[in-house]
Amino acid sequence: MLHMRPLPSIDNFTHILGAIARMKHYPIVISLIKRIESSGISPDVYTLNILINCFCHLNRVDLGFSVLATILKLGYHPDSITLNALCKIGKTDMAIGLLRKLEEGDFELKLEVYDSIIDSLCKARLVTEALNLLIEMMSKGIQPDVISYNSLIRGLCNFGRWREATTLLNAMAQRKIMPSVRTFNILVDALCKEGMLIEAKKVFDKMIQRALNMMVERGYSPDVVSYNTLINGFCKNKKINKAMNLFNEMSNKGVTPNFVTYNTFIGGFCRVERHKAALELFHKMQACGQLPNPQTYTILLDGLSKNGQVVEAIKVFHEMEDKTLGNDIVIYSILINGLCNVGNFTIVRELFYSLPTKGLQPNVRTYTIMLKGLCKEGLLEEASEIFEKMDGSDCSPDDRIYNTIIQGLLQHNETSKAMKYLEMMVDKGFSTNATVTSMLFDLLSSNQVDKNIQEFLQKLV
Repeated sequence: MLHMRPLPSIDNFTHILGAIARMKHYPIVISLIKRIESSGISPDVYTLNILINCFCHLNRVDLGFSVLATILKLGYHPDSITLNALCKIGKTDMAIGLLRKLEEGDFELKLEVYDSIIDSLCKARLVTEALNLLIEMMSKGIQPDVISYNSLIRGLCNFGRWREATTLLNAMAQRKIMPSVRTFNILVDALCKEGMLIEAKKVFDKMIQRALNMMVERGYSPDVVSYNTLINGFCKNKKINKAMNLFNEMSNKGVTPNFVTYNTFIGGFCRVERHKAALELFHKMQACGQLPNPQTYTILLDGLSKNGQVVEAIKVFHEMEDKTLGNDIVIYSILINGLCNVGNFTIVRELFYSLPTKGLQPNVRTYTIMLKGLCKEGLLEEASEIFEKMDGSDCSPDDRIYNTIIQGLLQHNETSKAMKYLEMMVDKGFSTNATVTSMLFDLLSSNQVDKNIQEFLQKLV
């Protein structure tokens, strides 16, 4: 571009520089800006903001401030982008320092500048400081907008400061600032993260209803994200009927459920052991044109397996395979776990030993499931063989693997073999879990082991 005649405008260069900066090639951007300047093209405030951003990301805040001095010298007004460059990399204190200098310099500061810093303070968990800045801003005649309030409400909710969040929502109403869908989503998300605790629900019920009423009155309605957030909270707390009421409300208000809605409900039904309802909804979503994604199948298979519905799980698994969605070690691990729980080791072996032919390698969870299942069935030789196979693969045994096989061997009175694995475990720097430790104490106090084992255990525990 520098060889083009006439030379492109600075806007064209800034557009490209911004794209390169987003790719995190900060040194290249700095070098290119120097070349642009040497070609006689003067950077504008946007180019200089990009330069500040690059210097800050490279921890050269000193050079960033020198560019800021250039901005001021050229008569440009620093804006929210300038401050964002500092805020985005966690230099909130420096952004505030810049704000103070701008205030001293009689610059006209806009709301966007304060919004950037308030949001950054809240993300840095400095909510009290953000509230103080809000008061300071308002004392200067700059009135907050919905963006200011959303940042503060989210920050307060993250700290469980419900009353202050309620006060801010009331202040919005008094100032006739309409809560956005995002405001509603922040409130609902906070409520659900609290596990629908009675205390939190009492505080938020009125607040949420007030926000909802204001939105509806002005022609806004909660979107699918709002409903999904609340449905997820109900499902996690096994309040599936309340979740279904919301689902029906969605349909009545013309909000179309998406795959997140269906996935949440399928998991919710499985959580309350209503696997038939989960399967019905699984088929309904497809009838409505919403295709299941790999996560849908994972949730359904996990739920069916945990509810002992292995036959149904295998049917769903084969459906996945037909759609070429089943080539995932997580899916196989879920199915193997379900089959182990019902003792169907014929299919377990078939699935486990076929993994390499499908281009899949068992992970630690897969091996843990296999060892636990085999030990439970008393198939200790096969469990030992799988352990040896794992030890010789790229997937090295961790503390869970050692604890699993040691526990299985002790449960079947294979003390000598258990001690072999225990010694290997200790040599690798791993520790026994609470269950195995308790079993070892019982073994020591029983006086039913030979002297060598007894001495080894005494050193260990």
